[in-house]
Amino acid sequence: MHFATLASGSSGNAIVIGEGNRSFLVDCGITVKKLLANLEMLDIAYTQLEGIIITHEHYDHIKGVGALARKLKIPIFATQGIWEEMDSKLGALKAEQRIIIEKKALLAGMDIKLIATSHDSRESYGVKVEGSRFTLGIATDSGIVTEEMHRNLQGCDAYIVEANHDVDRLRQGSYPPFLKKRIIGNRGHMSNVQLAEALREWLTENTQKVVLAHLSDENNTPELALTTVLKILRDSSVRKRCTNLRMRVAPRNIPHELVVLGE
Repeated sequence: MHFATLASGSSGNAIVIGEGNRSFLVDCGITVKKLLANLEMLDIAYTQLEGIIITHEHYDHIKGVGALARKLKIPIFATQGIWEEMDSKLGALKAEQRIIIEKKALLAGMDIKLIATSHDSRESYGVKVEGSRFTLGIATDSGIVTEEMHRNLQGCDAYIVEANHDVDRLRQGSYPPFLKKRIIGNRGHMSNVQLAEALREWLTENTQKVVLAHLSDENNTPELALTTVLKILRDSSVRKRCTNLRMRVAPRNIPHELVVLGE
């Protein structure tokens, strides 16, 4: 299994996942031009893309979805509720490109499971991807760690997970009070500490990679996110049981290096 973030943050999000020469996207919140350029940087041909999974309808996750689906003639997979919120924003699509799913789908030969998160959208989901050998857990855009997240995201081989903000930095920062309240609330975004505490329970001996994603440009830094999460993990039993773990931060506007599990 291979994967990479193509963009990560409030200005746009997209993830590519695949096995062999088959791939798909989770969200496309950037322009088609930018997405194709970022795929090229990873040496992934856009012709490999077989579809797009949508986690929720916010603009930073769907900006380029309609245009990309039309250009590549690929389907879009989303729940009924998400379709009702985003359909009018995507432009003209063929009927066969509108795929309604409930919680599961099969795409590019891999099993996809949607996992409920807690965000200020009509519906929002993380994604668990099971390939032929490895499992990837994705969880961003959630103010809390939901029961579904805890139940489904333990023991993955790799993760792309949200470390959006440092709480003190957010509280002392320049955001207006209503926005601070939204971010820190139960339907906002996960802090560095929230994520670290979840990872203490999720990580197992087989976990190889963790990519910290959706960092705030103002209320966090890559160094602060890494330092905070690693310190909490090192002070727990994770340090002993996850000897092969490697952690990185997803860049905001350029792709993360392609992660190939098993190499």
